[in-house]
Amino acid sequence: MSTIPLTKRGAEKLKEELHRLKTVERHAVIEAIAEARAQGDLSENAEYEAAKDKQGFIEGRILEIEGKLAAAKIINPAELDAGGRVVFGATVELEDEDSGKRVTYQIVGDDEADLKLGLVSISSPIARALIGKEVGDVAVVRAPGGERGYEIINVQYK
Repeated sequence: MSTIPLTKRGAEKLKEELHRLKTVERHAVIEAIAEARAQGDLSENAEYEAAKDKQGFIEGRILEIEGKLAAAKIINPAELDAGGRVVFGATVELEDEDSGKRVTYQIVGDDEADLKLGLVSISSPIARALIGKEVGDVAVVRAPGGERGYEIINVQYK
């Protein structure tokens, strides 16, 4: 199995979700199944079917998270020394060559990505274009909307 890169923060979020699923969600769905069973005929019991479906989802998600954590390579950006290059975990300030607008992104694992928070997935077009570049370089991003150039203004490891 290949390793899955995660920031320390991303690994903690997955661990919290796993804990919640095992201690809260799993018990709630077991109670819901027991209540639905108490209502009698299970063949026409929509609540029972919904609870069983939810149980399947919860158990599947638990297995998925456990697998990801087992295969995770946890990277603490503050401990990186990449010589100013953009690497996984780096926070990068960019300037759009066309508009002059500045944006800041941190390159994170797929499960951590949230564009609203400035967290972009390592597998996204912008992250792939940035990896290995340094301050002053221009990254050309090939996205569905066309090509855009971004100058790298600053790279931090925090």
